[in-house]
Amino acid sequence: MNKKYDIGLIGLAVMGENLVLNMASKGFKVVVYNRTVNKVNEFLEKNKDYDTIGGAYSIAELVGMLSKPRKVMLMVKAGKPVDDMINELLPHLEENDIIIDGGNSFFEDTRRRTTYLQEKGIQFVGAGVSGGEEGALKGPSMMPGGSPSAYEELAPIFTRIAAQVEGQPCCSYVGPDGAGHYVKMVHNGIEYGDMQLISEAYYIMKNVLQLSTEELHKVFSEWNQGELDSYLIEITRDIFTRKDEITGQPLLEVILDKAGQKGTGKWTSQSALDLGVPTPTITEAVFARCMSAYKDERLAAAKTLIGPQKQYKGDKKQLISAIHDALYASKICAYAQGFALLKAASAEYGWNLNFGETALLWRGGCIIRARFLDRIKESYADNGQLVNLMMSPFFAEILAKAQDNWRLVVITCKELGIPTPAISASLDYYDSYRSAVLPANLLQAQRDYFGAHTYERTDRSGIFHTNWND
Repeated sequence: MNKKYDIGLIGLAVMGENLVLNMASKGFKVVVYNRTVNKVNEFLEKNKDYDTIGGAYSIAELVGMLSKPRKVMLMVKAGKPVDDMINELLPHLEENDIIIDGGNSFFEDTRRRTTYLQEKGIQFVGAGVSGGEEGALKGPSMMPGGSPSAYEELAPIFTRIAAQVEGQPCCSYVGPDGAGHYVKMVHNGIEYGDMQLISEAYYIMKNVLQLSTEELHKVFSEWNQGELDSYLIEITRDIFTRKDEITGQPLLEVILDKAGQKGTGKWTSQSALDLGVPTPTITEAVFARCMSAYKDERLAAAKTLIGPQKQYKGDKKQLISAIHDALYASKICAYAQGFALLKAASAEYGWNLNFGETALLWRGGCIIRARFLDRIKESYADNGQLVNLMMSPFFAEILAKAQDNWRLVVITCKELGIPTPAISASLDYYDSYRSAVLPANLLQAQRDYFGAHTYERTDRSGIFHTNWND
């Protein structure tokens, strides 16, 4: 075959299929391969109107159909399947050919694969891709890291297929080795936090104020016109309108309260622990999903464990306004934690991440796209040494104005026995960060007492130990 293709894609699940259609719609020639080769035929038949899509029925055939340097994008399950596919590809590739992992791979795996492939003369790119099925088809947020020269080869394709905001693609080179997948991991961690915060806001309005789904739809519609404008608020608004075809009830009311997770939120929390960065909003969001999985135990506990028997007697509109402010302030904390983690990782792994540009990558295509991402970009542009997003004058002012309502929501929920793990953790994060003194002096005294771990003093320099039993 004389016709050469611009890029090959392996893995025809929905994300892979939609990325291929996205590339083909932009004029790129794409050849596809799948382990189950029948999927290749099915995909080609379903999309026979595209003369820029070709099919391959073996790895060797796929590689032979590509122009040089060959570019092969993997859209396969993270973990061992990625390593297996890389090893299948290697015998057929030449020096400077490019492998792209577009899945949700763990960043340490990406770092390991980068080193492994560099030794064999193959360029590797770990590209975070966010936006789900719709984003893959219409324009995702793309976070490529790895070989800079490989990205230069890929940029004409990636910047065309990515989401476009104000004429700029939501795609740019992030940094070396695992930087792209790390940024995607933190994106997902913030996503966990954001989703949990929105769910808690809904839960408060439903259980404290007894709002119907129609009333909730109205509230979220109004919120999406203002500073909370975001993709997640938008889809939440729409969820309240859907009726169940079987029962006629709001569909939300018949969905079981057990949330799934694929692990990227957990990875974010684990990395935060490894680097010593507090991310309580994100981590409580992960734990909230874990708690939701204890459905049977919660059903039993609901009959045994007693909570407050109070009812809310306050003003409904005032509390809705307070919930809005608590959600907005907590959302800022989730982003602040995410960017603090990126800052620590950038220093630890030598990535030299650009935090303002990272915020711009998330303005379109991805799940956490929101109006205030421009403000994050501006905050880092104004102060390149910004240590925490909450210290930006813009966000510090919002937090200061929101805190009375934020506290009102937390106090009200505690009095009524309504769980708000992420909103409460966000307020504790804010209060802890702004506290010049924390009770860690007692912790350190305890550690020195039972383990001779020593301590520092406030009035003189040096390391000290006390014989507490003397």
